[in-house]
Amino acid sequence: MPQNGLPGAPGTVNLAAPGCRRHAVCPGFAAIPTEKQKKPVPAPRPARGPPCGTRLAQPLQREGSPDLPHAMPSLALTARPETRALLSPRMQQAVRLLQMSALDFARALRDTAEGNPLLEVDETLPEESPPPAASQAAAPVDEPRPGWLDGLPGRRPGGEDDADRLAGLAWEPGLQEHLHAQLRLLALPVRGQLLAHALVESLDDDGYLRIPADEAAGGLGLTPAPRADEVAAALQRVQSLEPAGVGARSLAECLALQLGAIACPHARALAARIVERYLPVLAAHDLPRLARQLKATPEAVRAACDAIRHLAARPGWAVGGGGARAIVPDVEVRRSGTAWAVALNEAAMPRVRLNDHYAGLVEHDRAGPLGTCLQDARWTVRNVALRCDTILGVARSIVARQPGFFAHGPLALKPLCLNEVAADVGTHASTVSRANSNKFMRTPFGVFEFGYFFARPVVSHGGQTCAPRAVRALVEDMIAAEPARAPLTDTQIARELVRQGLPVARRTVTKYRQSLRIEPAERRRMLHQSRSA
Repeated sequence: MPQNGLPGAPGTVNLAAPGCRRHAVCPGFAAIPTEKQKKPVPAPRPARGPPCGTRLAQPLQREGSPDLPHAMPSLALTARPETRALLSPRMQQAVRLLQMSALDFARALRDTAEGNPLLEVDETLPEESPPPAASQAAAPVDEPRPGWLDGLPGRRPGGEDDADRLAGLAWEPGLQEHLHAQLRLLALPVRGQLLAHALVESLDDDGYLRIPADEAAGGLGLTPAPRADEVAAALQRVQSLEPAGVGARSLAECLALQLGAIACPHARALAARIVERYLPVLAAHDLPRLARQLKATPEAVRAACDAIRHLAARPGWAVGGGGARAIVPDVEVRRSGTAWAVALNEAAMPRVRLNDHYAGLVEHDRAGPLGTCLQDARWTVRNVALRCDTILGVARSIVARQPGFFAHGPLALKPLCLNEVAADVGTHASTVSRANSNKFMRTPFGVFEFGYFFARPVVSHGGQTCAPRAVRALVEDMIAAEPARAPLTDTQIARELVRQGLPVARRTVTKYRQSLRIEPAERRRMLHQSRSA
């Protein structure tokens, strides 16, 4: 009999018999061996833990609290390999120099040479250019006579070099300086003069006052605050200065300030009415409609419109000329026999070199501050050479891949992408993109930016490709050859291009025409009628 009086295997305690409270428990409780049948239990295998030196954050549990149903996640330190592209200081300098324009590059080299005693920048003329003495001997008429500035006020006669003489030359003032000088000649009260100067400083390069006048006057911080009549009087004084039209707040006001230049009283009166109410009609060149609205003869309206067109829409441009930035070509392309020769513009490429004498003295003491200057100077010399080689290589690739442009002009442009030039130069496309930035090429057809020669292809019906700039040049030629009395519309130009095998939509033709700053067909027809009448 079993010890517990229940049927089962002899010598065992059956806890899984039917009717037992522990029925249907896990199989581990089905049979518990007695002491005679107990077997040695193997030691439990240790759980696989983190590597040595890593401490796990054990979940905190209050004493006496029930067991959590799920174990909290443990925090561990792991190492993961990762690859990043990091540029060294030398490569950062090379990238920065490559994407600079010619003027910025020369300025950066001068600044670098001023801070590095081991670096020298030579901005002399190219070797093939004649020396300054020979140039002056060849043109003795342009050579200044001795003492030609001695008679000016404040000049000491004789004993001055060329730099001192150039310091006394007149300089062209900007718009603000020109207006400030006129205000100083007026007998104005202190508050009125301060308000007028503040309004002048608020003008833009076109000569317009784009911000409210009270806002421009409020920045002075006058006590008491300027009244509206004071600001209006100061603005009236500014608008009375030369050139006429400055200080205006709109195009109509700018033109109205210049109407006094029209000599004919009748034309001046008609022009005042047109400027006040009918500027949109004038912009549309609809002279018959303008004559009907003004109830005047077409001849009188035409004379008034011609007088308005002679007025300055941007009077600020008449003073100074520093708004435009000079373009210095980096590369020159010239015909050499039957081929095209590409050369760097040496006038735009300052020569930088390392001072060998000082470099030899610092060579044995690289740990000091001069050693750092020596390393920076060598990096600069190499990066300048790398910049020149990259620009020259990109220019040669462009000339080799665009032979039709240099022979026939923009109509012969072909599609070109950065990867093609990068393959020729042996560099990455991003490097070619940086080399195109602010780089210009002098060609027989003018000066063009490097990016002008790159464009996606336009596929024709025959499978041939052409550049969008060539299509735009073709649109310009078609408009230039159109009959004056029946100008071509954008739809007609698009149909003609399709007939020639170029699938160009009408909206694309409109975009090209607007980029060329050409008026629509209806306005071109009205303009021709107004000129021929």
